[in-house]
Amino acid sequence: MPKPEVDPTVRLDLSVDRGSPVPLYFQLAQQLESAIEHGTLTPGTLLGNEIELAARLGLSRPTVRQAIQSLVDKGLLVRRRGVGTQVVHSKVRRPLELSSLYDDLESAGQRPTTTVLVNTVVAASAEVAAALGVTEGGEVHRIERLRSAHGEPIAYLCNYLPSGLLDLDTGQLEATGLYRLMRAAGITLHSARQTIGARAATAVEAERLREQPGAPLLTMQRVTFDDTGRAVEYGTHTYRPSRYSFEFQLLVRN
Repeated sequence: MPKPEVDPTVRLDLSVDRGSPVPLYFQLAQQLESAIEHGTLTPGTLLGNEIELAARLGLSRPTVRQAIQSLVDKGLLVRRRGVGTQVVHSKVRRPLELSSLYDDLESAGQRPTTTVLVNTVVAASAEVAAALGVTEGGEVHRIERLRSAHGEPIAYLCNYLPSGLLDLDTGQLEATGLYRLMRAAGITLHSARQTIGARAATAVEAERLREQPGAPLLTMQRVTFDDTGRAVEYGTHTYRPSRYSFEFQLLVRN
């Protein structure tokens, strides 16, 4: 394994505007975060010595330490004893649009992998039947998957589909995203109804997602419809907030 690069900040065009009302630590943190998000500072890279970085920018050491700590708090950097401050994989920011997690991870260069935990036909519960518009107790397809990026679990995905909608081969589910398989089967995804929330992780969820029991998790429930208005998928998903977030775009209504 190659040794992590040391002091990569010498390559960055870092600067601060002392006349700006924006705090100096925040200016530095924004520049480092941008370098991480754009791949200039890659995962595994070691940042240089805080004292040297402070001297180069003409900043105090506490200012540099505050900037770095803010990125540690965001999950972009990690302090490792005996190693130093290291860049970790950036958090996945998912726009609120009808897209799949697999596609979003690929677009972000996160190299997604999938482990299928369950792929079977079950009787529809009242909740699932209401979401999909099928008869309670009727057959629906249930799949459970663990989605990871760079070897770290990101989300636990549980999806229900009307029985017979398409062939759900385990190998294909592990090789690509569900929405890609649906489109390949000729299903035109049109719209979705989605609810986002949060709750504490159960012991099982914590083990799957490498979190502590009771740790906060993001949740999402989604019912997806095709171009005929038919419900084709009902998903209940949980995400690690340290590795994942939803992005909103808000417009002012005049």
